Amino acid sequence: MHRMGLPLERLPDDVLLDGLMTGDPEVAVAFVRRFQRRVFGVAVAVVGDVQLAEDVAQQTFERACRHAQVYDSRRGSVPTWLMSIAHNLAVDTVRARRSTPVDPEDLSTLLDAVTDTPERHAIADEASAELRAAVSELPRPQARALVMAGIYGMTAQQVADAEGVPLGTAKTRIRTATGKLRAALVPGRGGGRGG
Repeated sequence: MHRMGLPLERLPDDVLLDGLMTGDPEVAVAFVRRFQRRVFGVAVAVVGDVQLAEDVAQQTFERACRHAQVYDSRRGSVPTWLMSIAHNLAVDTVRARRSTPVDPEDLSTLLDAVTDTPERHAIADEASAELRAAVSELPRPQARALVMAGIYGMTAQQVADAEGVPLGTAKTRIRTATGKLRAALVPGRGGGRGG
Protein backbone atom coordinates (compact mmCIF):
# COMPACT_ATOMS: atom_id res chain seq x y z
CA MET A 1 0.00 0.00 0.00
CA HIS A 2 1.19 3.52 -0.79
CA ARG A 3 0.36 6.89 0.74
CA MET A 4 1.61 10.20 -0.62
CA GLY A 5 3.16 8.22 -3.48
CA LEU A 6 5.55 6.45 -1.08
CA PRO A 7 5.62 2.89 0.20
CA LEU A 8 4.50 2.65 3.85
CA GLU A 9 8.01 2.01 5.14
CA ARG A 10 9.21 5.33 3.70
CA LEU A 11 6.40 7.53 5.03
CA PRO A 12 7.31 10.18 7.61
CA ASP A 13 6.61 9.15 11.21
CA ASP A 14 3.78 11.63 11.72
CA VAL A 15 2.00 10.55 8.52
CA LEU A 16 2.26 6.93 9.60
CA LEU A 17 0.84 7.86 13.02
CA ASP A 18 -2.04 9.70 11.33
CA GLY A 19 -2.68 6.52 9.34
CA LEU A 20 -3.24 4.59 12.57
CA MET A 21 -6.46 6.51 13.11
CA THR A 22 -7.89 5.06 9.89
CA GLY A 23 -7.77 1.54 11.27
CA ASP A 24 -5.76 0.32 8.28
CA PRO A 25 -4.01 -2.91 9.39
CA GLU A 26 -1.14 -2.39 6.93
CA VAL A 27 -0.39 1.00 8.46
CA ALA A 28 -0.51 -0.50 11.95
CA VAL A 29 1.97 -3.21 10.96
CA ALA A 30 4.30 -0.66 9.36
CA PHE A 31 4.11 1.55 12.47
CA VAL A 32 4.91 -1.33 14.83
CA ARG A 33 7.77 -2.57 12.66
CA ARG A 34 9.32 0.88 12.55
CA PHE A 35 9.37 1.37 16.33
CA GLN A 36 9.23 -2.12 17.88
CA ARG A 37 12.95 -2.39 18.69
CA ARG A 38 13.13 0.98 20.40
CA VAL A 39 9.89 0.47 22.34
CA PHE A 40 11.01 -2.97 23.48
CA GLY A 41 14.45 -1.58 24.38
CA VAL A 42 12.93 1.08 26.63
CA ALA A 43 10.60 -1.46 28.23
CA VAL A 44 13.27 -4.06 28.93
CA ALA A 45 15.67 -1.40 30.26
CA VAL A 46 13.09 -0.36 32.84
CA VAL A 47 11.38 -3.63 33.79
CA GLY A 48 14.41 -5.91 33.41
CA ASP A 49 12.34 -8.88 32.24
CA VAL A 50 11.89 -9.90 28.59
CA GLN A 51 8.34 -11.26 28.87
CA LEU A 52 7.16 -8.34 30.93
CA ALA A 53 8.83 -5.97 28.45
CA GLU A 54 6.93 -7.66 25.60
CA ASP A 55 3.66 -6.97 27.46
CA VAL A 56 4.66 -3.34 28.01
CA ALA A 57 5.59 -2.97 24.33
CA GLN A 58 2.22 -4.36 23.25
CA GLN A 59 0.40 -2.02 25.63
CA THR A 60 2.46 0.89 24.25
CA PHE A 61 1.32 0.25 20.70
CA GLU A 62 -2.28 -0.26 21.81
CA ARG A 63 -2.20 3.06 23.66
CA ALA A 64 -0.59 4.80 20.68
CA CYS A 65 -3.39 3.54 18.43
CA ARG A 66 -6.08 4.69 20.87
CA HIS A 67 -4.50 8.10 21.46
CA ALA A 68 -2.93 8.94 18.09
CA GLN A 69 -5.24 11.93 17.78
CA VAL A 70 -3.71 13.64 20.86
CA TYR A 71 -0.16 13.57 19.48
CA ASP A 72 1.20 17.12 19.19
CA SER A 73 4.31 17.55 17.02
CA ARG A 74 5.15 20.82 18.83
CA ARG A 75 5.91 18.82 21.99
CA GLY A 76 8.28 16.34 20.35
CA SER A 77 8.76 13.81 17.60
CA VAL A 78 6.66 10.68 17.15
CA PRO A 79 9.50 8.46 18.47
CA THR A 80 9.89 10.68 21.54
CA TRP A 81 6.13 10.54 22.19
CA LEU A 82 6.07 6.78 21.76
CA MET A 83 9.14 6.18 23.95
CA SER A 84 7.54 8.34 26.62
CA ILE A 85 4.43 6.15 26.55
CA ALA A 86 6.62 3.03 26.79
CA HIS A 87 8.65 4.44 29.67
CA ASN A 88 5.56 5.51 31.64
CA LEU A 89 3.88 2.13 31.17
CA ALA A 90 7.08 0.33 32.16
CA VAL A 91 7.47 2.43 35.32
CA ASP A 92 3.82 1.78 36.20
CA THR A 93 4.41 -1.95 35.69
CA VAL A 94 7.46 -1.93 37.95
CA ARG A 95 5.59 0.01 40.64
CA ALA A 96 2.67 -2.42 40.50
CA ARG A 97 4.91 -5.48 40.77
CA ARG A 98 7.44 -4.23 43.30
CA SER A 99 6.47 -4.55 46.93
CA THR A 100 9.81 -3.28 48.23
CA PRO A 101 12.13 -0.57 46.91
CA VAL A 102 15.01 -1.58 44.66
CA ASP A 103 18.31 -2.52 46.24
CA PRO A 104 20.47 0.61 45.98
CA GLU A 105 23.44 -1.61 45.14
CA ASP A 106 21.71 -2.39 41.82
CA LEU A 107 21.63 1.29 40.91
CA SER A 108 25.28 1.42 39.85
CA THR A 109 24.59 -1.32 37.33
CA LEU A 110 21.49 0.46 36.06
CA LEU A 111 23.28 3.80 35.89
CA ASP A 112 26.02 2.18 33.83
CA ALA A 113 23.35 0.61 31.61
CA VAL A 114 21.74 3.99 31.05
CA THR A 115 25.02 5.70 30.20
CA ASP A 116 27.18 3.18 28.31
CA THR A 117 26.25 -0.39 27.37
CA PRO A 118 25.04 -2.36 24.32
CA GLU A 119 21.44 -1.89 25.52
CA ARG A 120 21.72 1.76 24.59
CA HIS A 121 21.57 0.76 20.93
CA ALA A 122 17.99 -0.41 21.42
CA ILE A 123 16.96 3.17 22.08
CA ALA A 124 19.72 4.86 20.11
CA ASP A 125 18.78 8.17 18.63
CA GLU A 126 20.19 11.63 18.99
CA ALA A 127 18.03 12.56 21.98
CA SER A 128 18.81 9.40 23.95
CA ALA A 129 22.54 9.80 23.23
CA GLU A 130 22.38 13.35 24.58
CA LEU A 131 20.46 12.15 27.63
CA ARG A 132 22.98 9.37 28.37
CA ALA A 133 25.85 11.84 28.03
CA ALA A 134 24.14 14.35 30.32
CA VAL A 135 23.42 11.69 32.97
CA SER A 136 27.02 10.46 32.85
CA GLU A 137 28.21 14.04 33.60
CA LEU A 138 26.15 14.28 36.81
CA PRO A 139 27.80 13.72 40.19
CA ARG A 140 27.13 10.10 41.19
CA PRO A 141 24.80 10.93 44.15
CA GLN A 142 22.65 13.14 41.91
CA ALA A 143 22.62 10.56 39.13
CA ARG A 144 21.61 7.81 41.57
CA ALA A 145 18.79 9.92 42.99
CA LEU A 146 17.59 10.79 39.48
CA VAL A 147 17.61 7.14 38.38
CA MET A 148 15.79 6.02 41.54
CA ALA A 149 13.08 8.62 41.03
CA GLY A 150 12.88 8.66 37.24
CA ILE A 151 13.36 5.03 36.31
CA TYR A 152 12.39 3.13 39.44
CA GLY A 153 9.60 5.57 40.28
CA MET A 154 10.68 5.97 43.89
CA THR A 155 9.41 8.91 45.92
CA ALA A 156 11.85 11.42 47.39
CA GLN A 157 11.27 9.81 50.80
CA GLN A 158 12.14 6.38 49.41
CA VAL A 159 15.28 7.82 47.81
CA ALA A 160 16.23 9.42 51.13
CA ASP A 161 15.71 6.13 52.99
CA ALA A 162 17.62 4.10 50.42
CA GLU A 163 20.55 6.53 50.36
CA GLY A 164 20.54 7.18 54.11
CA VAL A 165 20.23 10.96 53.67
CA PRO A 166 17.71 13.52 54.91
CA LEU A 167 14.58 14.02 52.83
CA GLY A 168 15.64 17.55 51.87
CA THR A 169 18.96 16.27 50.54
CA ALA A 170 17.19 13.66 48.42
CA LYS A 171 14.80 16.28 47.03
CA THR A 172 17.69 18.64 46.27
CA ARG A 173 19.63 15.90 44.48
CA ILE A 174 16.63 15.00 42.33
CA ARG A 175 15.76 18.64 41.59
CA THR A 176 19.38 19.60 40.85
CA ALA A 177 19.95 16.60 38.59
CA THR A 178 16.73 17.32 36.72
CA GLY A 179 17.72 20.97 36.31
CA LYS A 180 21.17 20.03 35.03
CA LEU A 181 19.66 17.62 32.51
CA ARG A 182 17.19 20.26 31.38
CA ALA A 183 19.99 22.79 30.95
CA ALA A 184 22.10 20.27 29.03
CA LEU A 185 19.28 19.12 26.77
CA VAL A 186 17.31 22.32 26.14
CA PRO A 187 19.56 25.10 24.82
CA GLY A 188 19.04 28.48 26.44
CA ARG A 189 17.22 27.06 29.43
CA GLY A 190 18.68 27.43 32.92
CA GLY A 191 19.34 24.45 35.13
CA GLY A 192 19.44 23.41 38.71
CA ARG A 193 20.75 24.86 41.89
CA GLY A 194 22.10 23.45 45.12
CA GLY A 195 24.08 20.28 45.53
